[in-house]
Amino acid sequence: MEAAIRSFLSYLRVEKALSQNTIDAYRRDLEKFSEFATERGLGKAPQVKRADVVDFLASLYLRKLDARSVARHLVSLRQFFRFLLSEELIPEDPVVTVESPKFRQSLPQFLSVEEVDRLLAQPDVSSALGLRDKAMIELLYSAGLRVSELCSLAVDDLHVDAGSLRCIGKGNKERLVPVGKRALAVLQLYIKKARPEIVGEHTSKYLFIIRKGNKLDRIAFWKNLALYGRKAGLRKALTPHMLRHSFATHLLDRGADLRSVQMMLGHSDISTTQIYTHVVEERLKQVYKAHHPRA
Repeated sequence: MEAAIRSFLSYLRVEKALSQNTIDAYRRDLEKFSEFATERGLGKAPQVKRADVVDFLASLYLRKLDARSVARHLVSLRQFFRFLLSEELIPEDPVVTVESPKFRQSLPQFLSVEEVDRLLAQPDVSSALGLRDKAMIELLYSAGLRVSELCSLAVDDLHVDAGSLRCIGKGNKERLVPVGKRALAVLQLYIKKARPEIVGEHTSKYLFIIRKGNKLDRIAFWKNLALYGRKAGLRKALTPHMLRHSFATHLLDRGADLRSVQMMLGHSDISTTQIYTHVVEERLKQVYKAHHPRA
């Protein structure tokens, strides 16, 4: 089983050009299944039957995983066994008739404009690291980036004169994203004053860095952002993706068309972007109920 998993992960990296984060997610899911299969005496992929897959999913429920997490594991298994079948490494696909768990699609959490303003007021811009954090938060909200995209940005990816940046997203797809004036102003200040102080005598191609020129990784930024969220008094547990949700929701709230938002977010399928229309609709219902005399 382990050899088959390695071949599949290599296929995702070389043929599909998926990001390392996505490949790692597939690896974690498949390693869980491999452990389950080994306990059952199933050492090789051709030995796996539909009943084994169903029992594995049931075991995930027993571990208290929710339906969304179980569905993600099933997607990983679908892709894995589909690959093995295409390579003629198994005689039949044991997952093809397994139904996905049913779950209610939850609406993404987002910040209000006032909450975003409070958040952006938290970093201490008199320090180099504070100015870096301020620039990162401004850019995350202004451009709707994924946190992995934000941390991977190079200095050359930012085009100040054009008011845009070049971003490499999922599937190694490149897109150009507009950047707002406020974010650009903070970014220019960071590049001029704070970044040289942080990088010191070292060199780095990355835009957002720590000491010695290494790039700031997504986990470290996540922790920084959560700290600023608590300082801002936000009741929600703040995540980088919440700012991406806020970016999309605020654009649609102010009349942006869905296709433009899809392009800026880098969604390959517009159905992924449509979730934000439900957010706007839900907000309108709440406003109506709160303010209409006969609601």
